[in-house]
Parts: sequence; structure tokens; C-alpha cells
Amino acid sequence: MTKPIELKLFGETQLDPKPHGGLITYNPSIELFARAAGPTSLQVWRSSGQVVAKVSQRGERESVQAIRWKADGNQEPNRRHEYTLHRLTDISHAGRRSNAQSDPSVLAWKDLASRGLESDDVKSIPDLPRDLTFLEVETALPKISPLPVSGGSGDDMFVFTTRASLEFLFRPFSPQDSDKVDVMIVGTNDGRIHLSIYDSFVIGNFNYTVPQSLGGPNSVQLVSHASHPDLSTHTLVFKPSGGAKSTMLYLVPMDLTFVYSSPENLSLLSSKTTTLQKLLRYLKQVMMHMIHEWQSTRELPSRFLNSIDETLKEAGTYGEMGIRQALYHSVVTGHTFPEVKEWLVDQLAERGHKRWDKAVVSGLQTLRSLVHENFLPALERIGIILSRLLGIARFHESREDIGFTSAQITKVMDIVSCLMLVGNRVLLLVMEELDLFQSFSSWLRHEIDRLASSSSSDELTEKEATMEHGKILTYIQQYMPASPMRYYLRNVASDDADTDWQQAESGSSLLDMLDKQVKKQESGQPHTGVFSQIEFLCKYLDSKTNVVFEGIAEAEKRSVRFGQPAKILLDENIAKFDVRMSAAQAHGLTFMALTTESQESNDQPLRIVGIPHRTHGLSFQPYQPGSAITPHVLSNEEVTTMTLNMVVPADPGFAPVQMEVKEARSERGYIPSRVCLLGSDLQTYKVFALPDDPFKEAAKGREDDVMMQ
Repeated sequence: MTKPIELKLFGETQLDPKPHGGLITYNPSIELFARAAGPTSLQVWRSSGQVVAKVSQRGERESVQAIRWKADGNQEPNRRHEYTLHRLTDISHAGRRSNAQSDPSVLAWKDLASRGLESDDVKSIPDLPRDLTFLEVETALPKISPLPVSGGSGDDMFVFTTRASLEFLFRPFSPQDSDKVDVMIVGTNDGRIHLSIYDSFVIGNFNYTVPQSLGGPNSVQLVSHASHPDLSTHTLVFKPSGGAKSTMLYLVPMDLTFVYSSPENLSLLSSKTTTLQKLLRYLKQVMMHMIHEWQSTRELPSRFLNSIDETLKEAGTYGEMGIRQALYHSVVTGHTFPEVKEWLVDQLAERGHKRWDKAVVSGLQTLRSLVHENFLPALERIGIILSRLLGIARFHESREDIGFTSAQITKVMDIVSCLMLVGNRVLLLVMEELDLFQSFSSWLRHEIDRLASSSSSDELTEKEATMEHGKILTYIQQYMPASPMRYYLRNVASDDADTDWQQAESGSSLLDMLDKQVKKQESGQPHTGVFSQIEFLCKYLDSKTNVVFEGIAEAEKRSVRFGQPAKILLDENIAKFDVRMSAAQAHGLTFMALTTESQESNDQPLRIVGIPHRTHGLSFQPYQPGSAITPHVLSNEEVTTMTLNMVVPADPGFAPVQMEVKEARSERGYIPSRVCLLGSDLQTYKVFALPDDPFKEAAKGREDDVMMQ
């Protein structure tokens, strides 16, 4: 028998604390691994033990149920939809696969362009349709900026706060990825199958039940699945729900016909829609920050002004006069009422003025930056994506399976135009208010100093001469009682929103209705509606884009078909199993290996046996329910010539309970094939390198044995 090849240790790490639930996985293309460090936290480590990244979800609504790397070694950038699933039930299986996708138009173009040309000339022909299809305009725009850490809300409040996270989320589409479809399949304990493609575009949920003709249980749950890049059919493995042990499994084919029959390039459409979803989430956070900053500019000044208003009202000397009229009086006449003087000198004073000035100036400056650097740039990108989707819709308007129409996209573009108009209005108003407030603040500080001084100084007199009294009076009249930005950044009452929502659904242009409302607001007419409110427009935008997303998802969902299941029934409980698919002449074959509990109980040294696929001695045996399968017993000759016998170095204190095998990769420096083992203590993680040419090493070992004999 062939002398075992002892594997070399590639890396070892001691995990502290233990991975939550033993959830740990090694990166397929770089020396990293990810693990669940707790119920709601995820960490990425190097094999040396260095922490690369930490992700923690606040609250207890979600928990880490499964971890998967993408095929290219990147982590899942958007777990929002999986979070929603976690809140409802536990996950029984999660897996990512890639399916190849061919574009008939590309093949037709190449065939047409290559006629009459030599083979060397054909290679140099540019693929014009492909280049035009994947032409990226967004890369010419400035990058959108991170958001402040404080001021957001919800699950995404920290997602967009760093440059690194933004660059990761908004990576430009790579045309090289257009010939494959990334598929994410998640199974839950209640029997549902959650299907999404690419980063986060959700196709939908499926409730699969085994036909009663096969003696199917009341409910089943997904426990594994397999696929092949060249096939659109995936093999799903189900077991009866309830209990970890079972004597039966069901193999169910699931065909994703949209992989090869989509009327447009699926990768381009999914890329644009997923980017649009992220931009809408980003826009919502920007909106929350804008409202928060505007409210912060009003909160502290309102407390100061309400205090003196109450004092003037209690005095009863000046009728209905409030602080606004009193300050206006002081600016025009130079006279200050006693109550106002006491408020300025004893209550507000220098410290209170500094707080007032800082709250308003910093809030307005932040609001200006949010509109200029975050809000408007996000809308520009949304507009570009919608323009691309509009082109796709018009090109495929006659087809029902595209999932959305040009009319729907036009409606969304109308809302985006409204937000652009409102954003520019807010930008003009915030710059105007900032300029006017700074003039008012300088005058207010001068008044405090003048009234607190027993005698007027030349410095105070000179400072008063430089005051811009017109701006001071404008601020007191137009911004102090109620800022014009209230028409855009105020919280929307539900009754007002319902009324205008129904009006927006009438079919008229929202931009035209908004223009009329803005003119009424500027003329001072009361209760002129909420079309100009950013919160209302963002909610309305989400509503209309969700119609598009759901239409696309529903169209793709109709292309998902389940085939006839095959039942596997054994006499004992199944301990472990694995399933794989292969493609032979465009036909898919599914192979499964199983171990029962009695077979697993025989304690054996940890050996890794490799059997080459080119071996003809291993024949495929179709399974028939109720009939026994005769196992193929390897002869000594077959063992010597066919198999690889590799052994993990002995370590009495290390007993593996979980294994992953990763292929060799060279995208980021060469990394050999690896066997990754997690110890029974859930803290020791060892990675062993497999030989680059194990059959050559095995042959060398046999030669050495012969020479020794």
C-alpha cells in the first residue's frame, strides 16, 4: 500500500473567545478566515491571529446563523435581507454558487465580425456591443462621502460612516463578471428557501413540500445543496424537519432558467438594481442626518427664546410683544427693554451665546456639507442608474418577463427630479441662513458686551459701525421665528402625508405639483402640503422603486422550477453526507456519499483520501428507493494506483470536528490547496497544505519504497 503523505502545517490559530456555534470558514483566495465571535458579531482574522475586521450588529434582533465567503474571496457586502430572515427563524443551510451565463448577442457579433478574417485578426476585434453594454458612467463622478457617525438611525446607521465601507459597497461593475451569476441559497428550519443573486438582489422565498406520493413528511428543511458552473440546475438536499437525526434525505433539482433565458444581460441588470438599493439606503441615512442637523440648529435657540418670551408675557407691560419684536426694536432704535437686558446679561451672557452660536453654525455647516457632498451626489448616481434601466425597459417593452416598464421608471425619475429640486433649494437656504445668522450672532454678542459694560468703549462703537443691520433684521424677521427650511426638513404628519400621497397617485407630474406648492409656500400661504418635504419624497421614492424591484424579482421567481424529488432511505440514522454535481455533455449528474452512525463510531486515525475523477473503475449507480446499493470495494491494486493516502500529523490534544477543503488560488499571490480543521475545543484552528502534485509525490514515495526493498 502507498506510504501515507504527511501534510505540512500551513497555519495555526488559537481563537479566543470560541466561535459562536462553531461557525468558522476559511477564505478561498487569501490567507484569512471569518468566524462568528458572538451571537451578533463577526470577525475576520489572519492565520497569524491578527484581527483584520470586526462587524457587530447592535441589539438582539439578529444572530449569526451561517457564514459564507463569495467565490472570489470577498465577504458578503450586504446582509440586510439575511437579517430579516434571521428575525423570523433559524437557518438550516446557507451556500453560495456561481453559474456561467452566455450572451447570444455577443456570440452573434463575434461570428459576424469574424467573417472573412484570419484567426489572428479575429482576436484583435473589439467587442463593441459588450463594451457599450457595460460602459460605466458613474466612474467619472466624484466619490460620495462618508456620513457622520452620529445622527443616523436603524440597521444602516454605521454602514456608510467610513471610506473603506463605501468603496467596498459601491465597487464599480466589472465586465469580467458579466458571464456568471452569483447565487445565494438560504434554507430555514421552517422549510423556506430564500433565493438571492449577486450581492443582495432578492428573488424571493419558496415553500417546498415533498409530494405525498413519495411518503413525504409534513415539512422538510434544506440542509445542503450542490451545483456546477456550467449548469443552471442546482441539487437541493432536504431532510424532515424537527430533530437532528434522520434516516432519509430527499434530492430535489431546482432549475434557474433565468440564468440562460433572461431577455437582458442579467448581470448588468442585477448590478444596477443592487447598486440602486444601496444608494436608496444611503439616501435614507442622509435624509435622517439632514433632519437631525436642522433640528439641532433650532432646539437650543428655541429654549432660550421661549424662556424670554415667557418672561415678557408674565410682565404684561408690552402687550403681545415677543422677543422677536423686542430684538427688532433694539436693532432699529438702539434701546433695549429692561427684561430683555436682564435676559441678555444675566441669563444668556457670554457662555449662553457661545452655545447658541456653536449649535447653529456647526449644525448649518454640517447640513450644507450633507446636501452638497452626500445628498445631491447620491441623487445624481440614482438618476444615471434609472436612465440605464429606462433604456432596458424601452428596449424590452414588448416582453412581459422583464418585470418592469418604462412608465414605472419614468415615475421614479420624476420623484428623483423633485428631490434634486428640493436639495438645491435647501442648499441655497442653508447658505443664506448661515450668512444671516453670523451677522445676527455678531450683533447679539455686541449687545451682551455693551449692556454688561458700565461705559461705552471706542472698540464697541467701532464694532457697531461694521454691523450689517439689514441682514440682522432679515434674520430676526424671516429665520428666527420659523426657518423657511421647515418646508423641506420638518417631520411629516401622517394625515398630511396621506392626502398628498393620494394626490401624487393621480397620475399628474409630481414635479409640477411640487413647483406649485413651493410657490404657495414662498407667498406665505398656510398649510400648502408636504410635496416639498424630503421625508415624504424619500418614502414615496422607496415605495415606487420597491414596485420595480418586486416586479423584477417576481419575473425571475417565475423562472425557478422544482423537479421530481428522489428519496434516499437508509436503515440507520445518517451521520454525515456530502453531495456534488458534475456536467457531462450538457447533462448534470449528482453524486452523494453518506455515512451512518454505526460506521462513524469506529474510531480511526484522521486520513484524507483523494480519488482522481479520471478513474474509470468507479461507476455511477443510480439509487432506487427500497433497493440496497452495493458499495465499490477498492482492491489493493486500485489503492496503490488510484488513491492518495494523506495523513494529518499526530497531535494527541487535537481532535477535529469540522473540515473545509480549499482549492489552490493565485489571484493575490499563490496559495496551495488547503485542508482546514477546527478542533473539538472550538478554539484550535489548523490549516494544512496539500501537495501541488500529490500523485507525483505518491509515485515518488512508491519509488522510495521499492529502492529500500
